Amino acid sequence: MKPTHAFIDEVTISATAGCGGDGWVSLHREKFVPRGGPDGGDGGRGGNVILIADRNLATLLDHRVKRVYQAEHGVAGARRNMTGRDGADIEIRVPIGTAIIDLESDEERLIADLTEDGKRFVVARGGRGGRGNARFATSTRQTPEFAEPGRKGGSRKLKLSLKLLADVGLVGFPNAGKSTLLRRISAAKPRVAAYPFTTLIPALGVVEFDERRLVVADLPGLVEGASNGAGLGDRFLRHIERTRVLIHLLDGNAAITEERDLLEGYDTIRAELAAYSPALLERPELVAINKIDLFADQDLIEPVVRALRDRGCEVFRISGATGEGLKALLRAAGRALDATDADQTTAAGAST
Repeated sequence: MKPTHAFIDEVTISATAGCGGDGWVSLHREKFVPRGGPDGGDGGRGGNVILIADRNLATLLDHRVKRVYQAEHGVAGARRNMTGRDGADIEIRVPIGTAIIDLESDEERLIADLTEDGKRFVVARGGRGGRGNARFATSTRQTPEFAEPGRKGGSRKLKLSLKLLADVGLVGFPNAGKSTLLRRISAAKPRVAAYPFTTLIPALGVVEFDERRLVVADLPGLVEGASNGAGLGDRFLRHIERTRVLIHLLDGNAAITEERDLLEGYDTIRAELAAYSPALLERPELVAINKIDLFADQDLIEPVVRALRDRGCEVFRISGATGEGLKALLRAAGRALDATDADQTTAAGAST
């Protein structure tokens, strides 16, 4: 089974609300009143199409199979002033972090962003029910023999685009050890092997330590030119946008084998992030040199550590395989998250 089949983060759907039921034409009939007053009831409202964020979902896969959603039409009114039944709403559940984009405007337009569990948004509103002939009676028109048709329901073509919500995002070259790290610190079981692009889809893990809980995202490895389509391309770069802190993982083994200069590799990944969105360079970042268990001489990595710290980076030596250094890294991630929370609180207070 290929894992890419399980993770779908962008789909196009059509959503059409129900039409309102027609108003009814009826004149009251009794044994000794052959032509009574009007008693035609109103039609029911058409059903809405509603999107709901659901924390139990992690992919838009269901909507790749079913792309057309039609809510129920309202029922026509009836005699004796009976109002028709409203059409049933149709509720579409999507993962938290789903952006709803209107494809029918001149430019693709974001109309809603479902970032909280249970958040609802009506994407197509049901048509109003038509008025029955009883509504049109006046002193000069006592027996109207017409009614109003139900209104047509709204219709939209939409793009649903999922951006994962995570506290911490793991970024780096393919085979830097991101999946091994996520397996070590959480209960997540991403695929791990010793070749590039093992991670073909994002994976989320929950990390619990020091009485706190972090959601960590393992994102597919980046390569030079990813923002222009190289490697796995920029398909998954958008998931980085909603991670609050980045852990930039460097492959220590590449320094041993001289396969890649770690500083050049660090700069390459930063350049790809900037090419996608300059705002990503402002995100709090921790740098972790992984696979230090492979170093016979720890001094070999010291020049890289000093150079990164000279740039203002907070650097950690870790091993995803043995767990060395991970507690310090996670605590630093927790402090970075606390600092972003404090900054947001200060900014919110300043704007009020």
